[in-house]
Amino acid sequence: MKKLFLLVIVLFLSFQQVTLAAIGEAANTPDSVFLFSYATSRDDGRSGLRFAWSMDQKHWFAVGQGTGYLRCDYSRWGSQKKMLDPFLKQLPDGGWLCTWKLNTHDGYGQAKSKDLVYWESQKYPQVTSDFEGTRVKVTIDGQEQTGNINRVSWTLVDKLTKHYERNQYRNVLHAERPVQDKERFAGLKPVKATITVQPEETKEISNLLLGIFFEDINYSADGGLYAELIQNRDFEYDPSDREGDKNWNSTHSWKLEGDNATFTINTSDPVHPNNPHYAVLNIQQPGAVLTNAGFDGIALQAGEKYDFSLFGRIPAGHKSNKLQVRLIDSNGTVQGEASITVSSRSWKTYKTVLTAKTAADTHLELQLQSVGEVELDMISLFPQNTFKGRKNGLRADLAQTLADIHPRFVRFPGGCVAHGDGLKNIYQWKNTIGPLEARKSARNLWGYHQSMGLGYYEYFQFCEDIGAEPLPVLAAGVPCQNSACHGDLRGGQQGGIPMSEMPAYIQDILDLIEWANGDARKTKWGKVRAESGHPKPFNLKYIGIGNEDLITDIFEERFTMIFNAIKEKYPEIIVVGTVGPFNEGTDYVEGWKLADKLGIPMVDEHYYQSPGWFLHNQDFYDKYDRSKKTKVYLGEYATHIPGRKANMETALTEALYLTALERNGDVVHMTSYAPLLAKEKHTQWSPDLIYFNNREVKPTTGYYVQKLYGQNAGSHYIPSQIILDNQDNRVKLRIGSSIVRDSKTGDVIVKLVNLLPVSVETEIQLPGIGSVQPSAVRTVLAGAPESTPLPVTDTIEVGANFKQQLPAYSFTVIRLKTK
Repeated sequence: MKKLFLLVIVLFLSFQQVTLAAIGEAANTPDSVFLFSYATSRDDGRSGLRFAWSMDQKHWFAVGQGTGYLRCDYSRWGSQKKMLDPFLKQLPDGGWLCTWKLNTHDGYGQAKSKDLVYWESQKYPQVTSDFEGTRVKVTIDGQEQTGNINRVSWTLVDKLTKHYERNQYRNVLHAERPVQDKERFAGLKPVKATITVQPEETKEISNLLLGIFFEDINYSADGGLYAELIQNRDFEYDPSDREGDKNWNSTHSWKLEGDNATFTINTSDPVHPNNPHYAVLNIQQPGAVLTNAGFDGIALQAGEKYDFSLFGRIPAGHKSNKLQVRLIDSNGTVQGEASITVSSRSWKTYKTVLTAKTAADTHLELQLQSVGEVELDMISLFPQNTFKGRKNGLRADLAQTLADIHPRFVRFPGGCVAHGDGLKNIYQWKNTIGPLEARKSARNLWGYHQSMGLGYYEYFQFCEDIGAEPLPVLAAGVPCQNSACHGDLRGGQQGGIPMSEMPAYIQDILDLIEWANGDARKTKWGKVRAESGHPKPFNLKYIGIGNEDLITDIFEERFTMIFNAIKEKYPEIIVVGTVGPFNEGTDYVEGWKLADKLGIPMVDEHYYQSPGWFLHNQDFYDKYDRSKKTKVYLGEYATHIPGRKANMETALTEALYLTALERNGDVVHMTSYAPLLAKEKHTQWSPDLIYFNNREVKPTTGYYVQKLYGQNAGSHYIPSQIILDNQDNRVKLRIGSSIVRDSKTGDVIVKLVNLLPVSVETEIQLPGIGSVQPSAVRTVLAGAPESTPLPVTDTIEVGANFKQQLPAYSFTVIRLKTK
């Protein structure tokens, strides 16, 4: 009783001290101050709207050490997002309106806020009177700044300051990295852990939890997953594909060598209107050759066969001509050879087969054997050994590497590629199906060319081949939020598709569903699919609308139209919406409001974060409101350390976070790492999951984490309790477990993550899960944070209770057989 009395006294005195401190602080703060709002001219306001306060309008103090509380979303990434000469004014309802100039020609930006911390969606009027107002010059930290002044309550400034301080504290936590652990955990002894399952609390989780997201970034398609070996086979490369590259044109990758010959590009009477350019060779003296460099060369495999084809015709006044086709290595040795004779006056397909003599890096040579002129297009070289032997198929080793993950779904064709750079660059699925010569190529938002040889038919076929659900993603009537081209209709950053054209755009989306699922005899687009070689429906269940969009009025209006149209005609289709590019902020909040309003079945969340963020946000989905009907698709995520490739530091933080995602598999329906593929020497974004060149596939450490989760997925989550002999919260955060059951096999899979620099001696207790067979398959991925190890698999003895040592910095998967 005496101890309890002393405890009460201590608590009372502590509370009194805190209360007196608060009263003292309140007594020494003003009721109101002057608030100066501005954006720095030295960076064109790219750092955003800043604040400073003053008692006397002479001495000014920066709020949040000059942090930006509102940044402009308008225009392309980086330097073009400007906030010029902002003007802040208070509205009659007590809220705030900030208006700024975007640049010299695009008008103004505007955003509203109730507290100057959270800002509503931005709008971009061409003309507004809200920009007008008195500006003054003041000196802040020795620098003269221009802005305007409002009188505000001190509590508002205090809230701005506390917001900054809270973010600073978070930033410290999120900056934590495993490579710092030698200092952080100096003297730490090995940890003992007891993990006990609680089978009575078992819950069903998504059977589609782990999939893959393919976007044509980093030359993932042409020159990558798509097996075509000839670059610019259709002579459709265009200067607009690649800004500033004068050599990026119809002759890119082609070269004429030899005298008394010409190589030109013509557009008169092409093979197809969607493929207007073709080559004209005029040979005055035999000997000249037309060469193609391929994609960083053409890699051959010894003894493999390669299908060569082209469209050719002979102009009037010229005779048929024999064309020698050779694959030549760097030493000038012929590694494959065949010939065709072009004789038709109209476009005709010519084919032959070349067999590689040895494994070599080569280039293509085409040599006319006679004097004369010939016209050529769609010059193609394809390995017969594609994934599953598909014609116009996928590179076998790359596709198999993806299939080995056992993805339950494939999201395609992007990302930013899907909604494009401006209205004219929105990805059009109908341009990617049918005969190759009829497909319409397009500029890739990432700065190169999309031949569309890898199109919707090939994507759906790949999904079917690996047993994955297809998840096509289409633009929500607006282009990429970082577009350079804003279209005719401005507003909401993006230039939305004109409303008069939205019915046709919506019909295209409905046509896609019919193309994927429609009867081959009774529906128009089902018949088109069947004519491509797939009479049976693809059984599409999911469709994504939008990608990382700013949730503006322009977006919301168009998304709602699309969503309602799909819901009306195809109520069985699950629409996946979007909640912006980040896991917090305006678009995230407004996106979830729209999901609640419309009852969207699922939304696509994206975030690329530091190791420390993933470490300190393992409860991100534990806080999810279970009464919501909307599920989550974590469509793009990665542990991101700028300038670094994936290693154990990034892979283990992802493995740890995935234990939390499995724990919340009743809410998180799908996940996919991004970006998926990157070709060496052609990488726009890093890190990536799988790197490759023409000969090798180079999976990262993160790939093996994804593969282990994909190959060891479960349909039911079995909760467990972890008890440690070390109560340091930093230690607790770095040990994770997930135990699931695969209902198809009855197997119980135990996943254990140790993100500490010491081993963890673990006792695993499995009461109530059934009779456990005495041996289990164990896979361990272990190594220092900077390392890139490979997983090691063996067989261990197990039982209802068994012990397992988790090496320092390791991910362990144990698959148990149960009766």
